[in-house]
Amino acid sequence: MLSPFLAYFNEIFSSFPHRFLATGNSFASLHFEFLLGTLTISRIVLHICQVIWEQLRETVMPQLKVDDRLRIAEGFNVSVQFPNCLGAMDGKHIRVKKPPHSGSRFFNYKHHFSIVLMAVADSNYKFIMVNIGAYGSTSDARIFSASRMGERLRANQLAIPESRRLPGSAGPSAPFVFVADEGFAMTHHVMRPFPKRGLDVRRCIYNYRLTRACRYLECAFGILSSKWRVFLSSIQMDPENATRVIQACVVLHNFTHIHEAFSSVDLDEFPTTTVLDLDRTMHKRPGTAGIAVREIFADYFLSPEGSLPWQRDAIHGSV
Repeated sequence: MLSPFLAYFNEIFSSFPHRFLATGNSFASLHFEFLLGTLTISRIVLHICQVIWEQLRETVMPQLKVDDRLRIAEGFNVSVQFPNCLGAMDGKHIRVKKPPHSGSRFFNYKHHFSIVLMAVADSNYKFIMVNIGAYGSTSDARIFSASRMGERLRANQLAIPESRRLPGSAGPSAPFVFVADEGFAMTHHVMRPFPKRGLDVRRCIYNYRLTRACRYLECAFGILSSKWRVFLSSIQMDPENATRVIQACVVLHNFTHIHEAFSSVDLDEFPTTTVLDLDRTMHKRPGTAGIAVREIFADYFLSPEGSLPWQRDAIHGSV
């Protein structure tokens, strides 16, 4: 049993990360609250963030197997009627203070300094893969391509299920895919929307259906920021330490998700892109295989087997 003195300090030390992550209070404000040096507080926070990441990562964000990915795909099919979807993918810019002697490497298109949280989420708003710490000036496509996620996808090491026909379809088999916006290069397993230019009804419907699936990651980012308010302002740390803070918040997001009911989250409560606001592009040329896969999905969403009663009303005015 801890002595009263040690128990007091144990309670104080365990409060620092919670106060910092959940409220976004600065180390200076915690210094006045607990009457400890800011350097001491920062060391405690960073150490506990590292322990949280190391202890929870394998439990709440494990390496997925084929059966796990099939369950994720079924979740997207039930929730947003996008079959063969393995997750929604995007990058979130996390504000940080300008690192010394870094030039413009961390200066992003939003005109502030940041590092990027590249993530894939399932239909339950959980992060299933993340890459944290890339320069804010780097495009989403390059970050993903250079990340461990991108390398494993190209090497066929992500336990992606075999292609199969879309539900009710007699057409060709479709591969399992990740959905993303136009900031990503389209490949055999990464689907992005049709360009804004020259949209017809068929392409608008495809963009609408893909956007509905992409919204789950936007909502996951919204939940993350609302629960861990350290993201609502610039993290006053160097990128390496900021990465440790983000890692802790990501696994805590999944951990609290497991123990709390997020099933009632309303998609409309969080910002999202619309069908016509998907031109944050790099204008990269998609590969032939990616184009062919996108055409399979576009045809399916317009077919009797894959169409939704309200989809034409949803895209009204967008063509």
